[in-house]
Amino acid sequence: QVQLVESGGGLVQPGGSLRLSCAASGIIFSSYAISWYRQAPGKQRELVASIASGGSTNYANSVKGRFTISRDNAKNTVYLQMNSLKPEDTAVYYCQTPSFPGYWGQGTQVTVSS
Repeated sequence: QVQLVESGGGLVQPGGSLRLSCAASGIIFSSYAISWYRQAPGKQRELVASIASGGSTNYANSVKGRFTISRDNAKNTVYLQMNSLKPEDTAVYYCQTPSFPGYWGQGTQVTVSS
């Protein structure tokens, strides 16, 4: 079965940085597109960034120029480097593969506050 485990969240001040990790098991990782979503309190999940199996990337307009998604297939891990963080980035962050749309892990909390 597929398993995606998020880590790396925490509390940072505005303008700070965090690097999130998504460790995968139960899938042939290199064959799958992986996306990062986030969900703020009282809000629906929104797509933040995605990376295809071939390495092409897409970003939400709100994070372009600040966030970078990457993958290390040898480690079965995808990363989200988040720079210049803003309070509106506060959310639980999840990684997900469109090949298993019903699967969600626990997520990792990111809080941006002064």
